[in-house]
Amino acid sequence: MPLITFTPAERAAIVQRIQKNFSEELEQEIGQFEAGFLLNFFADEIGSQFYNKGLQDAQAILRKRIDDISEAIDSLEKPVRARR
Repeated sequence: MPLITFTPAERAAIVQRIQKNFSEELEQEIGQFEAGFLLNFFADEIGSQFYNKGLQDAQAILRKRIDDISEAIDSLEKPVRARR
């Protein structure tokens, strides 16, 4: 699996959200470095679990769509007369 990476803009936005969450929920201020460190930690430690769950969810949706298409095709079948 490739490493989970973010564009600089995505990373900056996530770091800001981490800082905001710490401030609002824990009433603690953390700097950009600390928030970036937390982002790296979570991406490295549990990022693959979230990634895999996303893949599983996508596969489930695809299976459902394929089943729906198969059912739609089956419903188009015409009866075949038996020859005598």
